[in-house]
Amino acid sequence: MKIASLSGSSRKNVGKKGASALRTANQVPGVLYGGKNQTHFAVDEVKLSKLVINPNVFAVDLDIDGTTTKCIIQEVQFHPVTDRIVHIDLLEILDGKEIKVNLPLISEGKAQGVINGGRMETLFRRVPVQGLFENLPDALTADVSPLKIGDTLRVSDLSIEGCRILLNDSVLLFACKLTRASMSEEEEGEGEGEGEGGEGEGEEGASKEGEKSEGGKA
Repeated sequence: MKIASLSGSSRKNVGKKGASALRTANQVPGVLYGGKNQTHFAVDEVKLSKLVINPNVFAVDLDIDGTTTKCIIQEVQFHPVTDRIVHIDLLEILDGKEIKVNLPLISEGKAQGVINGGRMETLFRRVPVQGLFENLPDALTADVSPLKIGDTLRVSDLSIEGCRILLNDSVLLFACKLTRASMSEEEEGEGEGEGEGGEGEGEEGASKEGEKSEGGKA
């Protein structure tokens, strides 16, 4: 998993007034937990946004007053109107202890069904995964190239060494759907087949009629 660095400062005033004052100064209040003690801190809003509003998932080397702790983002709270980050919770990463994280789900290859006019539907953008930090990949990848129209790819079709997906095995991740374009192609193909059959029947009928006519003349 990718690692980013973030620095901040500890805060003693953890009340609403202190948090409001921090936000006014473009700082985001947060809590680091999971270790022996909880640490209340504040970080620069702009720097934090670059990690939060990002398609990738990062572990964070958090430097608070000269002490660095490896952690991972657990929860981010946004303002309901402005969408500014108003609070963040970070979980300390401990040796030998599994963590839960939502990893990006990425498709690889072009599905055969899409080549034939179908449409690939992605049911999850991120997937909850649990495992030791050192076993967690940057993202989950799935090869969708073999999928034909009507085929699906489920959780049970993925295998991640050293960690597990926290979804039922039957949950759909990708589905190759039928589209109007592919339906039109199928209908055209069926129509052409029927036309050829009709022409064959017509030739056979004409041949039989010719035989009967010749027989009558004889």
